[in-house]
Amino acid sequence: MAKIEIYTKGYCPFCTHAIALVEQKAAALPGIKVEEISIDGDMALREKMITRSNGSYTVPQIFINDVHIGGCDQLVALEMNNKLDALLAE
Repeated sequence: MAKIEIYTKGYCPFCTHAIALVEQKAAALPGIKVEEISIDGDMALREKMITRSNGSYTVPQIFINDVHIGGCDQLVALEMNNKLDALLAE
């Protein structure tokens, strides 16, 4: 079962797009768990995100099975290159 974690902030269009894409995948592929982690006003969660993503401080920051994918652009690139489903199947 794939586990997707997405660090987000409110009013972030890139976060909204990334969440929509992974929820679409979760609906189509059984066994995918999506966890949205809002860092709004939570400095501890923000610091955890920055540490996990090797210094990336923008949102969203996306992890699939604890592997850092990057942001929305990287997620969309995986989908467009037909590589996202393979990652989610691992």
